[in-house]
Amino acid sequence: MTQNIIIQDQAFQLHPLGGVFWVEKSLLLISDVHLGKVSHFRKFGAAIPQKAVHKNYMLLDQIVSELQPFQICFLGDLFHSSLNKEWELFENWVAKTPAEIILVTGNHDIISPLKFEQLNIAIFPELLIDDFLLTHHPETRVAKFTFCGHIHPAVKLRGLGRQSLRLPCFFKTKNQMILPAFGEFTGTHTLKPTKKDEVFAIVEDTVVKV
Repeated sequence: MTQNIIIQDQAFQLHPLGGVFWVEKSLLLISDVHLGKVSHFRKFGAAIPQKAVHKNYMLLDQIVSELQPFQICFLGDLFHSSLNKEWELFENWVAKTPAEIILVTGNHDIISPLKFEQLNIAIFPELLIDDFLLTHHPETRVAKFTFCGHIHPAVKLRGLGRQSLRLPCFFKTKNQMILPAFGEFTGTHTLKPTKKDEVFAIVEDTVVKV
């Protein structure tokens, strides 16, 4: 179940797979997929099942099918490292995906821009759309609301006694929202919200404000 919020008079849906859908623009924002990470670690002997390679593409297919975006903007770290055999899987995914695809580059995006251009994927260091800044690293910009990634945010919830639970989350401050990492095997970084922050945790198939 998605969580609907309004930011600067625009409607956004927070999806439990980790994407943000900008309703008025029919634009899906996804951050930190880290495609190729599984193959990268398998190459160096990590015991990760081969089927894990396909999990990210299954999740991408699911969110695109549910939201039907006109555009998809990846907010950096689309690929984890240099070219490996997962690039062919990505090419196939792009070919069958009807949405226009845009990449805002992150620190892991080291594959040649020419490879993306061959797939008709436009690349930008950042994007300004109306009063919104789309970037990879968290950044404050005067009179702009920022959507970004990079941090892989999570929140720790404490229960009775010493029980605690760490959940990936959308982490919203006054002028910024940090998206959770979309990809499998990406890890998380626990953030401590202040009273002014809003945290939307992903609990199984639901986004819950905590």
